[in-house]
Amino acid sequence: MTFNDVNAAASGVQNLSEEECWNALLSASLGRLAVAVGGLPDIFPVNFVAADRRLLFRTSPGTKLIELTVNNHVAFETDGVGREEAWSVVVHGTARALDTQRDIDDAAALPLHPLIPTVKPVFVEIVPDSITGRRFGLGPEPTAALT
Repeated sequence: MTFNDVNAAASGVQNLSEEECWNALLSASLGRLAVAVGGLPDIFPVNFVAADRRLLFRTSPGTKLIELTVNNHVAFETDGVGREEAWSVVVHGTARALDTQRDIDDAAALPLHPLIPTVKPVFVEIVPDSITGRRFGLGPEPTAALT
């Protein structure tokens, strides 16, 4: 038995279906946006809302918005931890600042408000190309003997 065998058997890792991933996203409100410009990765914490099979967040003009303008291909991750299990969902997709008044009005009607007392007038949507997720059983490290 190898370390990988023990870990796979004990961890209880399950791949989530796309529907389970969306349900997890609907239950979350804080995630991490990953972008890369000039070969340099960057990660930003953002509060978000999942709606209509897309993710939306608000931001102000600055680094995040500039980087999305240079490279709109992003990864987004959010997760949750309970007493007995945890989960993680990763979305790869394309981001864009909403620019039509109808899109902005629709986004403004969602329950998406800044967590900190700042003005964040720009709505950004991420349209997924792929979505994956995993659920993990939590518990102590296995004590199985390795041979």
